[in-house]
Amino acid sequence: MIRVCIVCEGMTEAEFVRTCMSRYFMGNGLNIFPVLLQAPSGGHRGGRVTVQRLVKFMSHQYHQTDRMTTLVDFYGFQDRGTRSCEQLEQDIGEQLPESKYDKRFVLPYVQVHEFEGLLFSNPDAFKCVGDGWNQQVHEKLMAVRKEFPSPEDINGGQQSAPSKRILSIFGPGNYSKVEHGPLIAEVIGIDAMRRECPRFNAWIEKIAAWGK
Repeated sequence: MIRVCIVCEGMTEAEFVRTCMSRYFMGNGLNIFPVLLQAPSGGHRGGRVTVQRLVKFMSHQYHQTDRMTTLVDFYGFQDRGTRSCEQLEQDIGEQLPESKYDKRFVLPYVQVHEFEGLLFSNPDAFKCVGDGWNQQVHEKLMAVRKEFPSPEDINGGQQSAPSKRILSIFGPGNYSKVEHGPLIAEVIGIDAMRRECPRFNAWIEKIAAWGK
């Protein structure tokens, strides 16, 4: 089995990797596992992602795995400035020390705009949240999905990011990102996300190419 470490910015992404992606690739000869991005102090501070922080953390993790990629949100990048997802990925790759890495086996990936966008691949799956679910909630989730060509196009403003929309639709206390996000993703399935989200699909294809 080829070990593939996915550096995640938060618990939601890490649980998604653990419960969905690891099973998806198991038959492909890949042992997928998540590692939470940490600050130099050793503490975890989700959502405070920078290129430098990612590069430094990845350099400490590389010896523990055969391949490495990332699952971090574009929305949460502190130093993104005017850079696109592609430019951030390129900058991460260019700053990785050549002496430590075979860059064929390192794949920087930035999710646009954030992980929760993938969940709009099938709004019906939100039914598993239970509390707060009703026909009106379903209609609002469907309206968001129909507004954009792809779930990945749901924008990342302070009030219009996918996670902000979900929390607003369900109301206070009904939706937990860490608890419900990975569960909804599991109901939807990786293949359905791939059909709806071209950028995510391209990432999955590259990971698959590392396997059999």
